[in-house]
Amino acid sequence: MASSLVSSFQPRSAFLGDRNVFKVSSTPFAQVGYSSKTIECKESRIGKQPIAVPSNVTIALEGQDLKVKGPLGELALTYPREVELTKEESGFLRVKKTVETRRANQMHGLFRTLTDNMVVGVSKGFEKKLILVGVGYRATVEGKELVLNLGFSHPVKMQIPDSLKVKVEENTRITVSGYDKSEIGQFAATVRKWRPPEPYKGKGVKYSDEIVRRKEGKAGKKK
Repeated sequence: MASSLVSSFQPRSAFLGDRNVFKVSSTPFAQVGYSSKTIECKESRIGKQPIAVPSNVTIALEGQDLKVKGPLGELALTYPREVELTKEESGFLRVKKTVETRRANQMHGLFRTLTDNMVVGVSKGFEKKLILVGVGYRATVEGKELVLNLGFSHPVKMQIPDSLKVKVEENTRITVSGYDKSEIGQFAATVRKWRPPEPYKGKGVKYSDEIVRRKEGKAGKKK
């Protein structure tokens, strides 16, 4: 251990004419130690569940690339290096981690869900329903366009993707269906974004299972 150091500084005073001595002592710094600790990642409850493959769905796996083909369409997905997909003898698919890291634990459950959505999507499909609430609000399908009247000075026209089907019932109920769940959700969210439901009267575009929290309006003056 190094010994203490003492340094002296002797400035000359312009007024007193003598020397003032300041002594500054410095002590050595203590050595800092580092300890390594292994992070133990728990197994994802979602990620460890197997994925059932129907008989009408074809699976093509090449390295980290997956292609799923069914009666409704075809989807593809590339897996990160933290996880891998294996096919068991029983016919089930299982997503496994290749490394034990926090990111691998996050990717485990995520890509298991994405894989299951692909298998269900090409075999059964998904749908999302929206409701228009408001006086004069209505929707119609004209060819490959969804036309919305939401109280603006002009109608809103949205191009419908080729992989989606849009159906309007009673002019206020919209059903978006297809085999790609993420594309269905994105299109429905874009429709809702044009006129989100407001909390006072509930006017706007909302999901069929959405609960709008209402607020009480301002009370008038008491007479």
